[in-house]
Amino acid sequence: MEYRNYEKVNKTIKEIYKKTRINQTLEFNKKIREEYENRNKILITIIEAIDIMNKFIDKSDPDIELPNVQHLFQSAEAARHDEQPEWFQLTCLIHDLGKIMYLFGNDETGTSMDEQWSIVGDTFIVGCKIPNTIVFPEFNSLNSDHNQYDKFGIYDRNCGLENCMISWGHDEFLYRTLMKNEHTLPPEALYIIRYHSLYLWHDKNEYMYLQNEDDIKMKYWVRLFNNYDLYSKENIQVEINKLKTYYLNLFLKFFNNDDKIYI
Repeated sequence: MEYRNYEKVNKTIKEIYKKTRINQTLEFNKKIREEYENRNKILITIIEAIDIMNKFIDKSDPDIELPNVQHLFQSAEAARHDEQPEWFQLTCLIHDLGKIMYLFGNDETGTSMDEQWSIVGDTFIVGCKIPNTIVFPEFNSLNSDHNQYDKFGIYDRNCGLENCMISWGHDEFLYRTLMKNEHTLPPEALYIIRYHSLYLWHDKNEYMYLQNEDDIKMKYWVRLFNNYDLYSKENIQVEINKLKTYYLNLFLKFFNNDDKIYI
């Protein structure tokens, strides 16, 4: 199977990327982060969160047409098969849970089931020029930041990705959510979750002039994770109910024996 082939995709995928490029600017990202911080959080069990993802299909994904929950278990099971560390297996399971934001999102900000341009797809750094190695580079000229800034934009050389504002999506949402919950996941897990959609950086080697030493060290883990995120995808359903007990126990291990999470 050939993955991430965007040459022959349906109009929906292309339209999502076009809207993302138009709307994901520095100004928009400041506003949506403020909106996230001021939103009342919901307490939910991890099993409930996983079941909710059974209702969400990522419209930007050219590789799989199943509900997103299937992808979560496919990637987690692939990591488990290879005997990756337990924290890595759990990271594979939860990495896309940020897409749950569609529950309280809206069309205007691209955070709904119908309008997904602030939930899914490849991310990029706002506040600077967008590299032309991105998916559908022909849409770059529609982005006001791209037209206003050079490659450094508002950032200093080697400032580090943590000091850059990445276009809003399920990565940043879940990262911020986990930072507000008590857990013992290692920094590598949080880093993977926050930057796994930044293909420009970990796959195309862009933004080298913005990364710092920590980013260089962590890239190994993001690339390792990408093997399980990308190459485990199949349009074949996993028998999820048989796996829930194993992954619930894994979640409890890293979340202080609590099966609930604030989202």
